Amino acid sequence: MDKLRIGYAFTGSFCTFSNSFAAMRELVSLGHELTPIASFNSYNLSTRFGTAEENRRKMTEISGKDIICTIEKAEPIGPKKMFDLLIVAPCTSNTLAKLANGINDTPVTMAVKSHLRNAGPVLIAISTNDALAAAAKNIGALQNSRGYYFVPYRQDDTVKKPMSAVADFTLLPEAALLAARGAQLQPIIRPAG
Repeated sequence: MDKLRIGYAFTGSFCTFSNSFAAMRELVSLGHELTPIASFNSYNLSTRFGTAEENRRKMTEISGKDIICTIEKAEPIGPKKMFDLLIVAPCTSNTLAKLANGINDTPVTMAVKSHLRNAGPVLIAISTNDALAAAAKNIGALQNSRGYYFVPYRQDDTVKKPMSAVADFTLLPEAALLAARGAQLQPIIRPAG
């Protein structure tokens, strides 16, 4: 497949950032051009999984591009047809809910809205502790919406967090290539890890 121009968006599931960075590296190694996009929280918050500065540095080092980190910078994505594919990895339940309900009040949700105006594909890599509870309806709504594709996901801890699910980030590059062609990598739900 030809080199893809990919918008690669982060939301605040910081515990999966290391897996997302690995997927970014894999996409770059395959020759794709990535532009990082960050929600306000993923851009500004430091956590036990890394400081905001470290995370921003990794986003720019891996991609070689500046981060789209404001609503104003995300709005032109659609009009300028900047990307062939937009990936949200990780995608929190908060962002899932906003996308499912047409709310665009962060750089990431604006990026998705703007990209979808041209019927561009959006690949979602969920990471949420309530995927099988409150977030389930939003996952279902997006899986049933045109233009959305999902990185296959699984329950990550059926004992301690029985409602939680997370994308298998090792499948993200394969899911990205298929989503860019308008196809969903199957099966979407994988055995618990």
